Amino acid sequence: MSNKKINDPHQQREASKYDNPVPSREFILEFLATQNTSLGHFDLCKAFGLTGEDEIEALRRRLIAMCRDSQLVSNQQDEYTPILESDLIEGYVQGNKEGHGFLLRPSDDDIFLSARQMQNVMDGDKVKVRLSGRSVKGRLDGVVVEILERKHSQLVGRYYLEKNGEESRTAFVTPENPRISQDILITKDSGLTPSHGQYVLAEIVSYAERGKPAQGIVKKILGDFMAPGVEIEVAMHRYEIPNEWPAAVEQQIKHFSSEVAEEDKAHRVDLRDTPFVTIDGEDARDFDDAVYCEKTPGGWKLLVAIADVSHYVKKDTALDEEAIVRGNSVYFPGRVIPMLPEILSNGLCSLNPDVDRLAMVAEISLTSRGKMRGYKFYEGLIRSHARLTYTKVAKMISSEPGEQGIELRERYASIVSHIDDLSGLYHVLKEARDERGAMEFDTIETRMVFDEDSKIEHIVPVERNDAHKLIEECMLCANVAAAELLIKADLPALFRVHEGPKEERLLTLRTYLGLLGLELTGGLKPTPDDYAKLAEQIKDRADARSIQTMMLRSMSQAVYQADNMGHFGLNYPAYTHFTSPIRRYPDLLTHRAIRYLIRGEGRPVVRQAYRVAGSPTIKERKIYGYDHADMDGLGDSCSMTERRADEATRDVEAWLKCQYVEQHLGDAFEGVVTAVTSFGLFVELQGLFVDGLVHISGLGQDYFVHDIEHQAIIGERTGRVFRLGDTLKVRVSSVNLEQRKIDLSLDETKPRQRQKVERNDLTELEMQLAQLPPIELGGRGKPKNLPKDEKIASSKESKGKGEKDGVQAKSKKRRTPSKGKRVRQKKSSSAAAAKSTTSAVKKPKKAKKKVKKNNAKPRARD
Repeated sequence: MSNKKINDPHQQREASKYDNPVPSREFILEFLATQNTSLGHFDLCKAFGLTGEDEIEALRRRLIAMCRDSQLVSNQQDEYTPILESDLIEGYVQGNKEGHGFLLRPSDDDIFLSARQMQNVMDGDKVKVRLSGRSVKGRLDGVVVEILERKHSQLVGRYYLEKNGEESRTAFVTPENPRISQDILITKDSGLTPSHGQYVLAEIVSYAERGKPAQGIVKKILGDFMAPGVEIEVAMHRYEIPNEWPAAVEQQIKHFSSEVAEEDKAHRVDLRDTPFVTIDGEDARDFDDAVYCEKTPGGWKLLVAIADVSHYVKKDTALDEEAIVRGNSVYFPGRVIPMLPEILSNGLCSLNPDVDRLAMVAEISLTSRGKMRGYKFYEGLIRSHARLTYTKVAKMISSEPGEQGIELRERYASIVSHIDDLSGLYHVLKEARDERGAMEFDTIETRMVFDEDSKIEHIVPVERNDAHKLIEECMLCANVAAAELLIKADLPALFRVHEGPKEERLLTLRTYLGLLGLELTGGLKPTPDDYAKLAEQIKDRADARSIQTMMLRSMSQAVYQADNMGHFGLNYPAYTHFTSPIRRYPDLLTHRAIRYLIRGEGRPVVRQAYRVAGSPTIKERKIYGYDHADMDGLGDSCSMTERRADEATRDVEAWLKCQYVEQHLGDAFEGVVTAVTSFGLFVELQGLFVDGLVHISGLGQDYFVHDIEHQAIIGERTGRVFRLGDTLKVRVSSVNLEQRKIDLSLDETKPRQRQKVERNDLTELEMQLAQLPPIELGGRGKPKNLPKDEKIASSKESKGKGEKDGVQAKSKKRRTPSKGKRVRQKKSSSAAAAKSTTSAVKKPKKAKKKVKKNNAKPRARD
């Protein structure tokens, strides 16, 4: 290093590491920070007193390395400036299957990350980025400076083994997540040896860095590509859904038995003689709600008993921590990943028939018109008198019960009067719902029927009968009462919030409705009643389903949060979840809040929380003890796990549907357009209830434009239009299981009928005039006596061209008229030209001007 004094505190370290030491990175950054301007390489050499060639070259390389490591940034004049902390932008990476990515910012536009920047980061990573000063397709371009947090420590994907020579082989895993474009190089340390093409779980040992790929080891072999059940294993690991119980949880649940302990039955309201019933689907295994209703002189009394999960799952235990991580049960086709172990979810907490069970009971009093008059909550002890299904109850309460309905009413004679009371209450609540203006869409739900190999045998629609709606209305009453209790007590709690539609989505919806002659009232702030009126108006229309789809897309997604903002869809000022604590953590939190209000130490006094005399108090920190900040965090966590479960189940269903449709390759179906995008149409195959894509390139020989406002794709040349809700004849052309894609093609086996063009003498003459060659429009006159063969050829040619142009002229309304058509328009505007062809020949100069505009080819001469 030069003898010039530079006061580098790391001078000795640099001298011990390098033959030609230069100032340390720390000193260069500190020196540049004290300057008021950018400095170039030679400016810094001069400032540091570096004169030797080796020293100058060593500093040049160090400056380049510091730019590479995002410590410095250079401008177009190769002058260097340190990157300040204030210049860095923090956010989360979102990958793209094309290799590039974006930095997502919560309150600002996304930043584009090139494929090169994505080489060292993965989808979901938390990073710091600086702007490069460029823009890509209107987006700011970024450079990754620092990786703050890695999202993935394990990845699920397919294992591949490639030969590099006679003996050398390379093993790698291609991630299943399409947003991750990096392959994981599998090291020789992996103890497992999967077969080529199998799905595996790989643990990342080292992440990609400076051109080196990420490396990992195989932790688990999930199965072969098409093996039954492998799709659920893949989804669980891809979406990181916990599916194994920690040892601490296993230890905790050892103390639970299959029956309620006698000491737990004390200090509760004994409702074992009240004829509660559970009403669920045929394949339900966990019964977390039971109902009872009776007619009163002033209206109705409804009792909703919910499994008392909070009695068994104590706050801050291993079981509670695992329930937070899981957030909710995940219902895959044919398999459930429960939030709680089966000894609780299917056993001790499940309200099975004819056994004693602990319950949290909402007792609700309603007027004869279905208005809530009063409510109270208390700890109860119940015994379900029957396990009923929606199908059975629907047959029992039918206005004209058939043979099966009559037989069921006889079988359940002891409780049938209470079922009738439930039915009576339902009709009252339905009228109140309509009066309130809550939205209700009749969407088609489906159920997959599997064969012995766990493959879809067929998909059937599920009829949503009055029994479904009956239970739904009862649960709504209980959830609303719970929300009102929490607000009255002013407790930190989680609410189910559904905000109204945003202005941009409203504009799209209103534009679409306007084309159909419909209107959504309410201006910029439509109410649920406005939506309900529109839903009622369209229910008998053939395109009702596509309109409902657009209405649903205009609204926000419901979330869990501590701040009560009301529920737009249900038109409730406050709403929470109380009725499913076995499978949803927010419901468990609501139960803990209510138990705290019933017998917590230092609880606020609310008369709607009824305490049985003699029941002991519970310390607040043991039963509740949450503040507003805690609820904010739990709300974000529960909303995330809910979205995660939805994405995982959709992924599995898409996988199974692809397998199902594979057997119909080449088959033709009627289909309905369910979505219109810039790249094509999504069409649901009638009878299969499966969506596929008709790519825009397969819509015909035309340039198609996506019209977002009209939810349509329009051909510029042909004017052909494909709209949301249209019925098309399509054919299954290909299925890609890895990408979960079903490709369809339009099935137009019958040629489209050519439109007839009505002709008269005038139009025939115009078309013949349009075909005249330039020499006939100017110069010498047309010979009158043509050979017979030439006359016939001329007649046929002009007639054929005229027919073709006549059809196209009708379809090309938007485009500039063709040259032939412009000539015809000019000719027809002159009556003299229509009567005689000789007038065109008499004025050669004027005709020559027209020749320039008319590019008609001269007729070939013998």
